[in-house]
Parts: sequence; structure tokens; C-alpha cells
Amino acid sequence: MSDPVSRRSALRLMSGAIAVAAAATGGFTPAAHAQSRPGAGAGPRVEGLLARLTLDEKISLLHGATDPASLGQAGYVPGVARLGIPPLRLADGPAGVRVTRHATALPAPVLLASAFDPQLARRYGQVIGREGRALGQDVLLSPMVNLIRTPYAGRNFETFSEDPLLASDLVAAEVGGIQGEHLIATVKHFAMNNQERDRMTIDVRVDEQTMHELELRGFEAAVGAGAGAVMGAYNKVDSTFACENKTLLTDILRDRWGFEGWVMTDWFAAHSTVAAITAGLDMEMPDGTHFGTALATAVRDGAVPERYVDRAVRRVLAVMDRFGLLDGSAPPRPDRDPRAGAAVALEVARAGATLLRNEHRTLPLRPGGTVAVIGPTGSLPFVSGGGSAHVVPDHAGSPLDAIKSRAGKVTYALGEDLFGKGIPASLLSPAFDSEGVQVGAGKVWTYDGTLTVPESDEWTFVLHFSSAPTARPKVLLDGTELFPQAAGYGEYFQGGLVSAAPDGLSVRRKSLTLAAGAHTLRIGAQGGAGGLLFRLRRSTGATRAQDVAEAVAAARAARDVVLFAYEDATEGQDRTTIALPGHQEQLIDAVTAANPRTAVVLNTSSSTSMPWLRRTGAVLQMYYPGQEGAAATAAVLFGECDPGGRLTQSFPADDDHHPVAGDPRRYPGVDGIEEYSEGIHAGYRWYDAEGVRPLFPFGHGLSYTSFAYDDLRARRTRAGLGVSFTVRNTGRREGIAVPQVYLGRSPDLRLDQAVRVLGGYRRLVLRAGERRRVRVEVAARALSSWDPKRHDWVLGTGRRSVWVGASARDLRLRTSVEVGK
Repeated sequence: MSDPVSRRSALRLMSGAIAVAAAATGGFTPAAHAQSRPGAGAGPRVEGLLARLTLDEKISLLHGATDPASLGQAGYVPGVARLGIPPLRLADGPAGVRVTRHATALPAPVLLASAFDPQLARRYGQVIGREGRALGQDVLLSPMVNLIRTPYAGRNFETFSEDPLLASDLVAAEVGGIQGEHLIATVKHFAMNNQERDRMTIDVRVDEQTMHELELRGFEAAVGAGAGAVMGAYNKVDSTFACENKTLLTDILRDRWGFEGWVMTDWFAAHSTVAAITAGLDMEMPDGTHFGTALATAVRDGAVPERYVDRAVRRVLAVMDRFGLLDGSAPPRPDRDPRAGAAVALEVARAGATLLRNEHRTLPLRPGGTVAVIGPTGSLPFVSGGGSAHVVPDHAGSPLDAIKSRAGKVTYALGEDLFGKGIPASLLSPAFDSEGVQVGAGKVWTYDGTLTVPESDEWTFVLHFSSAPTARPKVLLDGTELFPQAAGYGEYFQGGLVSAAPDGLSVRRKSLTLAAGAHTLRIGAQGGAGGLLFRLRRSTGATRAQDVAEAVAAARAARDVVLFAYEDATEGQDRTTIALPGHQEQLIDAVTAANPRTAVVLNTSSSTSMPWLRRTGAVLQMYYPGQEGAAATAAVLFGECDPGGRLTQSFPADDDHHPVAGDPRRYPGVDGIEEYSEGIHAGYRWYDAEGVRPLFPFGHGLSYTSFAYDDLRARRTRAGLGVSFTVRNTGRREGIAVPQVYLGRSPDLRLDQAVRVLGGYRRLVLRAGERRRVRVEVAARALSSWDPKRHDWVLGTGRRSVWVGASARDLRLRTSVEVGK
């Protein structure tokens, strides 16, 4: 990680994550308070309060503070008790409400998006909205709608897609669901926050057409859906920090889109007082470094006219008034409904399960058959990624147990060891039990000895410890500290899986090659106030070979193999490769050589390279499936439901063939500047423009049945295009189809245009043999391009090609239609 993790996330995790670890489209009308007059601005109640507030009271509403009764949430804004203005509590929540109490751990947003179902996104939002209020929260710091631009971005699992139309549909639906439950939604991170590396400082250079046609469309859709708040991003956009960027915060967000909510910073993303508040920033989080005493002083000294403070306060109070927080008319906080939340979590995980490959009818598995389950996440549930997406679930089952309940004979092999094995006492002089050192409160434990390595090998040392990360034991090998403290607040971002052992102890790792012979080993541990338990383990080439041998033996003895592979992403850092981490590729090679009826289940954050693909029988993409992931995965594997997901991002073949490969100016940036020089050709548009074949294209996903498409017709309508066609289930079982409509270039526009863009889609459930006529409405926006000379959208007229297919590369039907002005 090239930059320190943000203090925002560190504070969230210090107040919440440590306690967390200890705690085991259409048809919907939002409720009255959420929907009431979203464009009406401030009413007389707000103006009356504003007139009575002192300057210091006004400023207290514009920055975060310490919560005297914290529920483990990310932020707190004190109210003004004498005027009846209540405080605001703000919680993270891209996949569930992140506080110290239990909440429904929903599947990652990228898995939700894979269902191509805005109505499901609305129900997803409803679960979070209800639970947020039940858990004492007023504002949800979600959803995230930044586009997936690079496959390395550490938060790709927290957002929806590389395509702006799909992202727009889903974010609007989710905002409606959240706010329909009377919880204020915050769309983030505005804007161009498409990577974690150097996110605090990177300067994004992007042209006007690219910005409006791609990244901004999701934010505009969220504003159109009535989102109460917007969170500004860390990064700069064209040399100015996003949280003091007038072009973004005023010219676009308010003057063009008509946003009347408030804009807050990402945590510690403020850099100024005068520039920020005059540019359109309303609230600094989580403290008042720039919008506290500094703002009061600036007003009193005349550097900031008080009308800017009034403007910001008015925006905050107007949203609170809209949600019934000022007059007590907000409905009572509901109780949590864990069963209802779990039902939606299961539905989403099943709906988004994406079958990438299925040869020789490897799937579905035969109930009652013999199955070998391999991989650490086959036994240990992988619920969520790291950072602000982590939730304390009500429960989380093991995939192994879910498979055992359906299969006949089931064996399990670890395959890839995440947490290490004990160091034999015979290798330590003097010997000690490295499997469990207990240091009493106030005590100090030290070791000064020798580790003898029998042969040159790669060793991975794994430290398990019960203390806070900053108080963990210090381990030095040959004088070099193995587990130094991460820079800044990086200790609090270590992933959602690999950073904690099954028994709850924190985990850190260090891999290095050791020569045969003696190595000095020194350990120092302090018991602190509550005592300390730690273990020091290792994985070596020899232990890995044994793990693989056991996996191969299990694979050979079974009819079918389900191999779970993982990649653990987190806020605060990007991936360095799209290859699977550790030695998983070698494990897959060995297991598939032993049994070609191997189905690989991917619990990964984003696209993954698969040099082993052709040797597998099937590949099922499950991302981070939430608390019901085990049940959903097993249901798909055994054919209890059709895999309903489709890829919302292109999967590159390798690290050398994707939109930002080979050009460090595109990613990760050079000298602090990153250029979006691919322009509008992001995601599948780049593959089409460059003639590069992806491993799997946008929109791809297989079914357990088959579908035929015919009779495509397209005609101009007042709203855009009406595209109709017939889909028929040609197989023997019910299944899910997701036909997609793509649009070709306009011959009349002298602007850069993609080869084709997504214009619409429809999710269908068809019985065996069922035929259905489908109509997809294509909006005029999908037919338009942004003209930087006019600073506006222009309709792409002329004869336009229209395709219908099962993915961006599997185009089954084609016609054309004349688009007039």
C-alpha cells in the first residue's frame, strides 16, 4: 500500500471493528417523510430555527464530534438541544449496517448488481434502511456508485458495475429502498474515486465528456432518486480536491442537477475552510479541524460571509425536516427483523450467483453423490470484504456443512493454509510452545533463541494475537522485525477474511525465503491491562506440499470436487494483481489434474485471471456472499435454483490486457497525477474499441437451461426507443435469462463514441419451453452523448444499430432504427 490508510476508516475501526471482532425498476412509492417535497428546499420550520441559532450552534451542526453514547457507528453530529434539533448518527453500510451490534450481513453490492434487478436492489436498500433505524442510526454512508474502472481497485466489491446505465438504475433503486424506511442515504464518493492506492492525494485528470458519460451518471441518478446527502471524495479532480471543488459541488451537483441535500466530506477529506465552504461543502467529518473553530474565526474575521454558514446549515436542517427529525413526526424506530433480513440476503446471493463455465454437465451436482470440498473458504464462511463493508452478522454458516446436508459422502481437505501450523519445538532452541503463549496482565514475556531451518525454503510466519494491533508481540528474525506496524492507520485495514483466525485472534503474516541453518529469533510481548495470548505459526514449502497432497487424494476419491478459492480485498489498499493470492493456482492445477469434475467457487472481490480455467469443469463466481452465502452457494451447486447472475464487469485474461494495463499514467498515476486517457472507452467499451478478447465479457453468465432469441423490432418513441423481441426457454428446466440491449454509434455526431453501449436489459424467469415477448424501453439519455462545447447532452440521431444478446460479446439479434430529433 503506497499511502497510509485514511484516519476515517481507522477511527471507524477503532470504535467499531475491535468491538465487531469481539461480538461474535418501478412499482415502489417511498413513505411520506422520505418522499415529501424532495425539491421544495427549506421550509418555515428550518428558517425559523436558522434565525434562532447562534453562530457557534450553527457551526456545531457542520462538523462531526465524539458521540457521548456511541453505538460503534462511524460518525456523530451533535444537535442543539435548546431548540429541539436532535443529533445525527452516521453509520457505514454498503452491505449492512456497521455498528457493534448484530446486523444482517448482506452480499456485497457487486453480487447484488449481478442480478441485473433494480427491484431486488430496492429490497436490499429496505433491509439496510430498516435496520439502520432499528440500530439507532439516522444517516447511512452508502451506497457507493463509483464505476469499476480498474480491476485492481480495492473497493470494487462495494460498488456495482463498470457500466453507467446499470449502476444508475441500481443506485436509484437502492436509495429509494433505504430512504423509504426513513433513513437518510449518502451517495459516495463524489467523484472519480476509482482506486484506493494514493486515494488521499491522487489528482485525476479527466475530460468533460468522459466524466459526464461515465462516472457522474450514477450520482445524477441518486440525486434524482432524492438522496439526502452526498459524500465528497478524497482525491483531486483536475488539480482541486473534490471536497473543495466548485465545479463538482456547485456547478454540477446543485446548479445542473438541482441537489438540495447536504455534502459531507469523506472522513478527514477536508483540506481548507474558506475554499471548501464557498465551493459548496456543508459538513466536515468526523471532526471540526476546518469547520469548527477555524470556521468560526473565519466568519468573525470576515474571511467567510456568514451567509455561507447559513446556507450549509439550511441544507442539513432541510433534509432533517424532510425526514421528520425536527418536528418529531418521523415514525418510531422499528425493531430489527433478522428473519426478513436473512431471507433477502439469501435471495440476493442466489440471484447474483454467476456461472462462468460449465463443461460436461459438471454442475449441478447430484444429490447423494460423493463430493470432495477443498479450500479454506470451503469450511470457513467468507462473509464480507474488509473496511467499512464489514458487518457483525447474526450468523454465518459453513459451505462445507451446507454441502454435507445435500450430498452423500463428503470429505474435506484444506488445500491452502491461511493460518499456519505450529512450529515444531525441535526447531527452537531453547524450546517453547509456540502454539499458545499466555502473558499475564502487567507482565512481560521475552524469548531470545534460535530457529533452525532444516533446508532452504519459503517460510510464511503467521502471528495470532489477542491484543489490539498496535500492542501485538514484536518478533525479530535475524534482527529484522517480521510484523512492523503499518504506516498511518493501515493496521485497521487487513481484509475481511485473512486478518482474523477462526477463534477470533488477530492475524499478521510475513513471507520470506530462509536459508538452511540457524537464525536468531527474539520475541517480546507485553500483557498490558488485560493480558495477552499469542501464537507463532508457519507455512513452508513442505507443509504446503502436504496440504496439496491431501487435497489431491480427496479429489481422486470423489466423483465431484468443489474447490473454494478466495481473494480478500479491503478499503484502503488496491490489489497488485488479478491472479489469485498465495499458492491457489498451483492447488487448482493439482486438483483438476486429479479430477476434471472440479467446480471452482470464487469468493473474490472483482475480476480474476484464470490460467487454470480450461482444466476445470465449472467456475461459479460468488464474490462475498454475506451471511447466507453458504446456503446460497450450495443451492446453486445442487441445482435447487438457477444461477441468476451476470457479470457487471469485464474479466481480463491477465494483468496485461485490460483498459489500464501498460500505462502507469492511467493507473496508478505518475507523479501524483492519473489520466483517464481511455476516455469514454472504459470497461467493455475498451475491449470493443481495441479488439481485445476478455476472459469473460460484461453481461456473461450461464444458466442450467438454454434460451433462444428471435423477432427483434425497434421503433422510435417519445421517450427514446421501444425494443421488443421474443425469448424462449429451449431447455428442460426453469431458468433465468438476462437479455441485454446494446446500441451502436450515431452517424451524425462528431464526438467520440463507443462501438456499442448498454441501452437496457430485462431479468426473466422462464419455465421449460416457455416463450415470452419482451419489451425494453431505451431512454433518450442512452442514445445521447455529452458535447463538451455545448456543455450538455446531445441526441445521437441517424440510423442506429440495435443488438440483443446474452452478453456484450454474445449478440444474438441485430436490427437498426432511425433516430430523429
